[in-house]
Amino acid sequence: MELNTLIVGIYFLFLIAIGWMFRTFTSTTSDYFRGGGNMLWWMVGATAFMTQFSAWTFTGAAGKAYSDGFSVTMIFLANAFGYFMNYAYFAPKFRQLRVVTVIEAIKMRFGTTNEQVFTWSSMPNSVVSAGVWLNALAIIASGIFGFDMTATIWITGLVVLAMSVTGGSWAVIASDFMQMVIIMAVTITCAVVAVVQGGGVGNIMSNFPVADGGSFIAGNNLNYLSIFGIWAFVIFVKQFSITNNMLNSYRYLAAKDSKNAKKAALLACVLMSGGVFVWFMPAWFIASQGVDLAASYPEAGSKAGDFAYLYFVQEYMPAGMVGLLVAAMFAATMSSMDSGLNRNSGIFVKNFYETVVRKGKASEKELVAVSKVTSAVFGIAIILIAQFINSLKGLSLFDTMMYVGALIGFPMTIPAFLGFFIKKTPDWAGWGTLIVGGIVSYVVGFVITADMVSSVFGLEKLTSREWADVKVAIGLVAHIVLTGGFFILSTMFYKPLNDKRQADVDKFFENLSTPLIAESVQQKKLDNKQRQMLGKLIAVAGVGVMFMALLSNPVWGRLVFILCGAIISGIGLLLVKAVDSNVEKVSAPVSES
Repeated sequence: MELNTLIVGIYFLFLIAIGWMFRTFTSTTSDYFRGGGNMLWWMVGATAFMTQFSAWTFTGAAGKAYSDGFSVTMIFLANAFGYFMNYAYFAPKFRQLRVVTVIEAIKMRFGTTNEQVFTWSSMPNSVVSAGVWLNALAIIASGIFGFDMTATIWITGLVVLAMSVTGGSWAVIASDFMQMVIIMAVTITCAVVAVVQGGGVGNIMSNFPVADGGSFIAGNNLNYLSIFGIWAFVIFVKQFSITNNMLNSYRYLAAKDSKNAKKAALLACVLMSGGVFVWFMPAWFIASQGVDLAASYPEAGSKAGDFAYLYFVQEYMPAGMVGLLVAAMFAATMSSMDSGLNRNSGIFVKNFYETVVRKGKASEKELVAVSKVTSAVFGIAIILIAQFINSLKGLSLFDTMMYVGALIGFPMTIPAFLGFFIKKTPDWAGWGTLIVGGIVSYVVGFVITADMVSSVFGLEKLTSREWADVKVAIGLVAHIVLTGGFFILSTMFYKPLNDKRQADVDKFFENLSTPLIAESVQQKKLDNKQRQMLGKLIAVAGVGVMFMALLSNPVWGRLVFILCGAIISGIGLLLVKAVDSNVEKVSAPVSES
């Protein structure tokens, strides 16, 4: 217990050091919220990947893998597909929006009324999602350190809040890259150990416990295989929409140019594609071994499956690995919570405080100060949401995340996605679509029941797993048909805009079609600074991991830490080696951002 606490403490100090080292990069709101639009592709790609990756992957998703096998990977494969479409088309377009916050793009496309509507409607979704992530992190932390869940949520939430508020986007994105490197190294090692202990992948799959009619691919508690197929299809549609719309374009606003945004999307796609076969192997392994998590964690009740990954690391990995994994999960959740902290703060400050409260009279110093205060307020809200989610004992983290995405997040993406391609819509199409989406979500969430669906389609009584999948599918299909249909039909009421609004819309589409290039000498110097600073930090972190081989473990356990540390240090040294020593020693203006 003391060893794991010490490792987490050292890791936190390392993260604080990152925030301190990158503090000089932040002087404006553009720096604070998107790194001034000057970041290299490998940093942006890491943060794009990490925004879809948090402690929930190791709790709610791992619990789903433990109970239903391969089916959980559909969500992550759908994420990979979404990132591939980012690479193929959307990522450069997002960077070419040339905005600090995503709501500024909404303002250009749909006008000032929609700027305020989307400002106040987008924040609750990301706050709830961040609350789910924080609750997932608290499950892991409380399981390891034995703390009360409520106390753990507050302690971990305040730690995450402190790191997120003080560091700004440079520190957050720099730490994202380091977390990505460490988490991939650790999880690959865990997967290898699981495969070796399980006698091979084929053996784990064949020994996975399935009930009558179930399978490793589709999972258990399923009478109708077609329901799984429908659910998988709509999940791909949902994740494609969520990763390819204006509201989530923030992932690429930090890239220094269009080319780097495109390469960042490819990196996120590759990481997400490879990760699905790595992250869940430990959960599949312990399920194949017949481990009863409900007996091991009786206080967790129906959420015992959320401890699947923790059980594996505690029982099968060398001493010290638990602390390293939890430390990385803290930081991963910090990066995911950034969407509920820094991004929300940016939207509030840039699209409400600056434009409505101060009417363009606030200085950059004032805006940065207000941004930090606002982030703190959102942080407390996230903690309270996480505490509420913890009180819902009958609802799994997996189902919670699915409901939030399908009924709250998805309808907001429809105008933000279709607005890229359908030009002639009235401005009220934006907020009108949100109202229709809210009505659809209410009907699906509170009116339609499992018995109603069974009766309409002549099905036998649906299992709890089937109803959870069907509810998500109904919500997504209803939004595609009704909410999306409303936006498309609004074109029938289009009337020419006034000159000012037409100029904004024209600028929006002109930006989308104009590539952004950043190749000035000053930019190249900043590129070198990023490579050098982060490369050295990661190399030092790798050496620290290798020193963990001195812990009292069997030889194979010591080799695990040496391997992990070598991978991490190797990546750090590659970054340092990539520094361009031929950059001229003269200043030049930074190109358009």
